[in-house]
Amino acid sequence: MKAEYNFSKGTRGRFYHPNAVFSFPVYLEPDVSDFMDKLSDEQDINVQELVNKWLRVNIKLVQSVQRQHNEIAL
Repeated sequence: MKAEYNFSKGTRGRFYHPNAVFSFPVYLEPDVSDFMDKLSDEQDINVQELVNKWLRVNIKLVQSVQRQHNEIAL
């Protein structure tokens, strides 16, 4: 790295996008990745689609349990 950089001809905010949405990568453990790879091959869909489906099912399950718990607490 240089000791100093000259930004005098730079443009402030040139690459700033206030409505940008970021998707951060998720790294699966090797055993989970292997399982999902095999399952996605069997179902002929990509791993990302399969993992999203699994997560959506689990989200619905958790929400269902939370609703039941809240109804019992009343």
